[in-house]
This record gives sequence, C-alpha cells and structure tokens, in this order.
Amino acid sequence: MLYPELFKSMEAVRWNMHADIPWDDFDRSKLTDDQAYTIKMNAITEWAALPATEMFLRDFRDDSDFSAFMSIWFFEEQKHSLVLMEYLRRFYPDLVPTEEELHKVRFEFDPAPAMETLMLHFCGEIRLNHWYRRAADWHTEPVIKAIYKIVAQDEARHAGAYLRYMKRALMHQGQEYGQQARMAFAKIGVLMASAHRTPQALHPTNLHVNKELYPMDTVQSQLPSPGWLENWLDNQIHFDKEWEGKVSSRILHNMSLLMDNTFNTVQDLNRYRKQLNKDLVPAA
Repeated sequence: MLYPELFKSMEAVRWNMHADIPWDDFDRSKLTDDQAYTIKMNAITEWAALPATEMFLRDFRDDSDFSAFMSIWFFEEQKHSLVLMEYLRRFYPDLVPTEEELHKVRFEFDPAPAMETLMLHFCGEIRLNHWYRRAADWHTEPVIKAIYKIVAQDEARHAGAYLRYMKRALMHQGQEYGQQARMAFAKIGVLMASAHRTPQALHPTNLHVNKELYPMDTVQSQLPSPGWLENWLDNQIHFDKEWEGKVSSRILHNMSLLMDNTFNTVQDLNRYRKQLNKDLVPAA
C-alpha cells in the first residue's frame, strides 16, 4: 500500500495556517479590488475538491489504498479553500464566499474510466502548480504571495502522489490492466499537454462532467463569474505560451519516466498512443 508512506511524508511537510502564513505582513496598499476578487474565485474553485472526492470514492471503490489517500488530498485541497477564505475574512470581508456560492460547485460528476480520471487529475495538479506560481508572481501583496507559493507546493506534491499510483497501475495489476492503463495515460497526456491548441483552459474544473446539466456542468460555470478564469489567465497573471510550454514539458517529462520512453513533443507521445492502440486491437 502507498497510503501509509504518503501519509507519513505529507504529514512531515504539512504547513500550519496560523503559524506558517505571515499574516502580520499584510499591506493593504498592495492589494487591488481586482486581485481580491480573483482570490474569491480561486477559493470557490478549490472547494470543488468536495465533489471531486465523491467522484473518486465512487469510481475507485475497488481500490481501498487510493481511496484512503483521498483523505489526505481532500483535507489539503479544502485547506487551500479555507486559507484563501481566511485571507478574505481578515482583509476583504465583503468578498468572503457565501455557503450558497460554495455549495453551487457541489454537483455529481458522471462516472468515467478510473485511469483516465487519475491521469486527468495528475495533469491538473501540474497545471495548478504552475498557475499558482504565476499568481504568486502577479500579486503584489506579501501575504497572498506567500499563500500562493505554499499551495503551489502542495499541488506539486499531489501530482507526485498521483504519479505513484499511476506507476503502481502499470506494474501491479496484471499485463492486460497495465496496457489499458498505459493507453489511458497516453490518451489524456496528449490532450492535456496540448492546451496551447485549445481555446479553453484544460483543467478538471473547466471540463464538462455531467451530460444532464450541460452546458452548466463545469465547476467554473457554477462560479459567480463563470468567465473569470480566462481573464485571470490571459490578462492578469499572463499565463502565456512560455508558461503553457512549461506545463507541457513537465507532463511529457513525467510520461517519459512513466512509460520508460522519450517524449520530447506532444507528437512523440501521440505516435506512442497510436502504436499502443494498434497493439491493443489484436489483443482484444
């Protein structure tokens, strides 16, 4: 089981919201109204770990190890929402999300193939790590800069944990299961490493997850300002092609290690995916 080791390692580096956040360094002159509003939107977005956890526990019902790890992931993701709300409570109380606004992002996600979901969220953690690092650079107020740096590190650790479960799927579940997992990882990897080709931000909270609710079936569509994310990325934190390239490179690097191969470009990974597909057809 991976859960006991992951619990121990993450417990050792877990930050304390009262002791590790430099609350006393707050400088009101360095926080704009627009910046404060994006903090509210991110606080609500992070609250969506709640329906995501419900999805994971449902779709990974046969995997008690991974389901136990959800206790860590859920706790830390909800803590991200909480620390952002605490920042607003202290310094910009008019923007603290209401319980109704938080509850709107809790809706059911349709069942999906477990390994594709795992890979999707692995890539999502990598992307969020880069978004938050860029947000820390964009913000001018010292306390929120520190908060974004801290939560960015959490997202990187979460990606590392997901990667370990992906490695386990390739090695310990039998050859047929491993090949199916390999195909799922390559398929989603091609999609998530190609964000520069899509008009929308490729993150789990911005993807459609419930056919009956379509088109209001993304987490972002349930926020008070559904279009805030694109504006935040394009016009505020300036998450440009260079930063998208960093996300893509990180995904490809990890896929290379995972698949014991070399993927320098998305095209390399896509060719690998197509070959896997050809190999699976005769086997089926």
